[in-house]
Amino acid sequence: MAAAHDLWIFAYGSLMWRPGFEAEEVVHARLVGWRRSFCIYSRFHRGSARRPGLVLGLDRGGTCEGIAFRVPAGKARATLRYLREREQVVSVYREALVPVTLLAGDRPEVMALAFLVERAHPSYAGQLSLAEQAHFIRGAAGRSGNNIDYLASTLAHLAELGIRERELERLLTLVGRHAARGEDGGHARASAAAMVGVFSRQPARARRLKVEDARRFCYRTVLTARKD
Repeated sequence: MAAAHDLWIFAYGSLMWRPGFEAEEVVHARLVGWRRSFCIYSRFHRGSARRPGLVLGLDRGGTCEGIAFRVPAGKARATLRYLREREQVVSVYREALVPVTLLAGDRPEVMALAFLVERAHPSYAGQLSLAEQAHFIRGAAGRSGNNIDYLASTLAHLAELGIRERELERLLTLVGRHAARGEDGGHARASAAAMVGVFSRQPARARRLKVEDARRFCYRTVLTARKD
């Protein structure tokens, strides 16, 4: 059975530049009350159990600009299924429909699906200093690539939208700008890989994640699924 309505999705990290689904509309958008933050330990996509990395989450407070994707109703369920398989590996996010302001077009606001960080989850890193964030990011790599590339790609796509994220820019400077993507993309990627190889030998302590934690927090997804 197909969904009754189109599905809007608010993207603020890797979904902006690697969505993995088809959308009929892509709009620059703003979410108020939540901010983009490197506040989630990554042991799968951009890190490992031995050497965790950090990925972005939407944490309380502030404002976040990103992209709103409109998925047609006929593809909404399949897209939601894909997003859950990709984003909810350890159930660190709480799925919610939030009011998002569209910064182009004739519709001022839509309700969009957003993945908000679950602060009670062991993978929630909290408010780490920029130096601490840089330490995690320099030495981490996972199934989706290294953590440095994740940071650099996010900043590059924000720049394409005309969005300045000064804190993330300072973070990239601490990590090492020579490791970021530039005109010489191949050299930049090699530099990032070399840096990960060096810093991965340095330990990065994160809160312990138990196997049962994913099951303990998966109710956030189950409850949303029952409303579909």
